[in-house]
Amino acid sequence: MLDVPVPLPGPETRWRCRQCGNLTRFDVTRATRAKEYVHVDLAGEQVVEEREVTADVVEHVTCRWCSAVDAVEVVPRPTAS
Repeated sequence: MLDVPVPLPGPETRWRCRQCGNLTRFDVTRATRAKEYVHVDLAGEQVVEEREVTADVVEHVTCRWCSAVDAVEVVPRPTAS
């Protein structure tokens, strides 16, 4: 599988597959690093009460419809008229 870095879309952009035109379904592989505050009760059950993401990197995005790995791009969102 080919790793092609793809930027995250923002408020004015979205992902689009150049191969099939898909705008809505993608498999995203990401590496996330987080700091968590974990509460462990006396029975040993753990609950994450706070989570701070310190790094989040999209490693690659695959089109769910046609399985293209290197065809996902960031494009502008349509404007409302």
